[in-house]
Amino acid sequence: MTSKLATAAVVAAALGFASSAIAQDMRFVVVTHGQASDPFWSVVKNGVDEAAKDLGVTVEYRAPGTFDMVQMAQLIDAAVASQPDGLVVSIPDAEALGDSIKNAVASGIPVISMNSGSDVREELGVAVHVGQTEYEAGLGGGKRMKAEGVTKAICVNQEVGNVALDTRCEGFTDGLEGGSVEVLSVSMDPTEIGNAVKAYLSANPDTNGVLALGPAAAEPTLTALEEAEMLDKVKFGTFDLSPTVLKAIDEGKMLFAIDQQQFLQGYLPIQLLRLNKLYGLMPAGTVMTGPGFVTKDNAAQVIELSAKGIR
Repeated sequence: MTSKLATAAVVAAALGFASSAIAQDMRFVVVTHGQASDPFWSVVKNGVDEAAKDLGVTVEYRAPGTFDMVQMAQLIDAAVASQPDGLVVSIPDAEALGDSIKNAVASGIPVISMNSGSDVREELGVAVHVGQTEYEAGLGGGKRMKAEGVTKAICVNQEVGNVALDTRCEGFTDGLEGGSVEVLSVSMDPTEIGNAVKAYLSANPDTNGVLALGPAAAEPTLTALEEAEMLDKVKFGTFDLSPTVLKAIDEGKMLFAIDQQQFLQGYLPIQLLRLNKLYGLMPAGTVMTGPGFVTKDNAAQVIELSAKGIR
């Protein structure tokens, strides 16, 4: 019996070393529409980097310098040409990126979509999506605003042309159930965002709700509302987290943040691609990472992890 156990241990160890050796030769590429310097996408990249470290694989993170679908398609094409063991993509615009993604799938490269694209990944041949469903997340935000008495709101969109963000606003509008929502289109420039919010609220003083679609829009909007002394007049929420957003929620300056746990969106696809390479395993459908809501009740619990770049 002892001999059999010893033999089994040797075999298991050998298999472990073999798996480790295979993993060390794996290379994956992540192409997203978000820059690693962005408060949201920096957490995604942290997830990617930690997965690479934990799993002993090589991962390259690539993104256009700004929200640019032509450049992003080119990055996907270049990734496919390099023949990685797997590809992770966000899909903010299926029409602009569809051909490049279909080409990756046709080339035999395992492709996982993340963050945006849950509604289009199947038609592009992508087996699994890691993220949240954007409409339902926006819907939940709208319902929370309605419960707080909001009847007229703006949806601050910092990435015009990003279909996922459009879908968030649609869900938010439906969730407000009878209330009115106007999309405020801005760039990523903080000064422009702040000025646009103040100008809109000045011209529309009956507005009593503001939803930002990410920290890049939420942080300058918060500053604008503070400067205009309107935090007590407007219910304010956002998608996604940052240390500034969490501090504002904890202090009661913001109503909520819709959390999609983007660290998992960076980490899980790498784990799934590794298992696919090793064993041919792959889930199907959407692996949900959200939505969840961070409010004043639980903000303090999340702040420490946010400071570490995990939430």
